[in-house]
Amino acid sequence: MFKIGCHLSSSKGYLAMAQEAFKIGANDFQFFTRNPRGGTAKPLDLEDVAKFEAYRKENGIVSVLAHAPYTMNACSKDPHLRDFARDMMADDISRLENIEGAMYNFHPGSHVGQGLETGIEYISQMLDTVLFKEQKTVVLLETMAGKGSEVGSRFSELREIIDKVSLNEKLGVCLDTCHIFDAGYDIVNDLDGVLEEFDEIIGLKRLKAIHLNDSMNYLGCHKDRHAKIGEGAIGLDAISEIINHPKLRELPFFLETPNDIAGYEKEISLLKSLYKS
Repeated sequence: MFKIGCHLSSSKGYLAMAQEAFKIGANDFQFFTRNPRGGTAKPLDLEDVAKFEAYRKENGIVSVLAHAPYTMNACSKDPHLRDFARDMMADDISRLENIEGAMYNFHPGSHVGQGLETGIEYISQMLDTVLFKEQKTVVLLETMAGKGSEVGSRFSELREIIDKVSLNEKLGVCLDTCHIFDAGYDIVNDLDGVLEEFDEIIGLKRLKAIHLNDSMNYLGCHKDRHAKIGEGAIGLDAISEIINHPKLRELPFFLETPNDIAGYEKEISLLKSLYKS
């Protein structure tokens, strides 16, 4: 089954997101747990959650990916910001425990001049504090483009974080196609080689989701500028190869392209036409 969807607004709740996803031909979706710039989250409406769970079972919404706010920096130089990141993630995970099969994706953060190893240590410390044994929600480290002092643009950096976390069975990876292309991984001309490297360093069993985006910039630019599917430097042929690759095709794909709902609906239709069942 081709699992494809896009990022949706969570302003009207879970049921509304599932209904919108179904309307545009999606069978999964992503959303921000709170304002993408940070702040408090809306109170969890358990009645809405119950209606959502019933609706998704009836209408085949198979995967749900929650995205942490961009302002969450687990490896900030400021201890108050690190505490803020920890508390935000703990609260988000607590809420997501009410959603069946939920995954929680976050950007590892930026070490802002402290050094990569210090950044990795802070991120793993936060995860050690937040994760708990009974947890059902899978937490995903996102592959990054390497802009500024971002942590996570190399597979080895993500592996180092994972290895330092005690309950690392709760961790996985979300691979962003734009990010890894911008980071220098040539998924256009050597997708097999990139996946082999991922498997050797992290392990494909850790790969749980894909952010499917084209890139406005060239290979290795470290820019992180998403483009619409087929309109960037990755291109439609490479995107088609990604969604049909035997090691990737069963994973859930989530679009984060610069689109409105109508644009997402068109991209989902296009991608479905390219998927080889």
